[in-house]
Amino acid sequence: MVHSRPAHYSAQDFRQRAAQEHLNDAVADYGDHVLNPDMRELFVHDRLRDAAVLIPVVDHGDASTVILTKRAEKLKSHSGQIAFPGGRIDPTDVSPEAAALRETVEEIGITSDYIDVIGRLPDYVTGSGYRIAPVLGIVRPGFQLTVNEGEVDDVFEVPLGFLMDPANHGRASRTWQDQERFFYAMPYEERYIWGVTAGIIRALYERLYT
Repeated sequence: MVHSRPAHYSAQDFRQRAAQEHLNDAVADYGDHVLNPDMRELFVHDRLRDAAVLIPVVDHGDASTVILTKRAEKLKSHSGQIAFPGGRIDPTDVSPEAAALRETVEEIGITSDYIDVIGRLPDYVTGSGYRIAPVLGIVRPGFQLTVNEGEVDDVFEVPLGFLMDPANHGRASRTWQDQERFFYAMPYEERYIWGVTAGIIRALYERLYT
């Protein structure tokens, strides 16, 4: 009897790919320094602040999507940027997974009873001084959004198939402290996904889809 593989960008396939990988591999190296090796010493150090984000894959059958947010323009840092739900890990958080779920309900109102955590990617180091734990979650449809307007201007979904297509993983650069800094950029419709969020998406692709 031949068993067919679930559709390539279904939540079931995503779950299977995650189950087959040793996702949180301590020897893996992901972060803004990968495209900027000459800045590694600036980015990778022992003073990094711990944070966690949720990569929320919504189970829409064969064509799953990923929930992303647009950070509020009024925020002092990273205002207006596209991001995953998430933030700093608090002392009361028992794990990065708990922090990611807490931040998700605080930012966009999706409660943990709609989310099945299936794993975690290796940490991603940012040029802004964070060590981010990307938590993988499958989201059951039917949730209600409650947007925290102090932190989030908008919530939207992007097809997983679009994000996992390397043809959409462009590279761009900006001048930072008189140096050219490179990053991934993944424009989608009127959205400009770039920087850390695009870097984590690229890490997900490299980990599960190559």
